Amino acid sequence: MLEYLVFVAALGSLLAASVYIRSMFRGQTKPNRITWLMWTIAPLVATAASVSSGVSWAVVPVFMSGFTPLIVFVASFFNKKAYWKLSMFDYACGILSGLAIVLWLLTRNPNLAIIFAIISDALAAVPTLAKAWRDPETESAWPFIIGTFSPLASFLAASTWTFSELAFPTYLITINAFILLFVVRKK
Repeated sequence: MLEYLVFVAALGSLLAASVYIRSMFRGQTKPNRITWLMWTIAPLVATAASVSSGVSWAVVPVFMSGFTPLIVFVASFFNKKAYWKLSMFDYACGILSGLAIVLWLLTRNPNLAIIFAIISDALAAVPTLAKAWRDPETESAWPFIIGTFSPLASFLAASTWTFSELAFPTYLITINAFILLFVVRKK
């Protein structure tokens, strides 16, 4: 029965993304496109690796942590006010993040894929962490609040409590909590 909570968490992720997008169209939030693009790719890689390892319902929050950034990333192109100017630092983090995915493709080991997906996602988060530290008013807290609590559903749905089931959700809780702290510290 608890495994169905992953769908409640998925709905929460969709609602958080819609709040973020609405804030973006109001000119309040300015997403870093490199971060949001890589936040799409890394969790989807982790989802594929987890599914190939036999993970079932516990992977839904990980999938949603890739799907909802895709929605934000695409929406950012429909509002010119929502664009955050990218720097060489942002591009370097994006390249390193992409390199982590390439390393996974070379290994084809599901647990290594999850490790590289976490590294990739963390490197992709660095530009947004820096932006949230310098300019917290350019971020909305809601996606990171939901992003902190939504992956907890993976723990409730986990059947074997293996690395492939819980590593990425644990990372998601941690990174979202850090970004949330950076966003709300000056608000």
